[in-house]
Amino acid sequence: MASVGSPLRVCRGILKELRAQCGHKYQQSMAYRYMMEQFRKNQVTSEKLCRAQQELLHQAATYLCLLRSTRMHLALHEEYHGKGESKPEDVAKLVGLRLPQQPGGKGWEN
Repeated sequence: MASVGSPLRVCRGILKELRAQCGHKYQQSMAYRYMMEQFRKNQVTSEKLCRAQQELLHQAATYLCLLRSTRMHLALHEEYHGKGESKPEDVAKLVGLRLPQQPGGKGWEN
């Protein structure tokens, strides 16, 4: 996981992932309400060192990483998951390759 960014960046990232998952009605979800409540409750105070705030920011960044990874995994699974038996030409195209063409007149034709 990358380094923990600013709380606003992490919050926006989580909102983006919730919007991608739930659609336009993400603001009515329980996850949205809980997340916004926690971010508002744990805003930066005037203390010089606030370990609890840093710990919660790290947990939020970890949750953001989980949401992104899950979304990307589902997209890859959707794209590359087997849909039954495929022809070798189709499998080669899937990974960006072409099968070699067999030249005629060498005894391979029927």
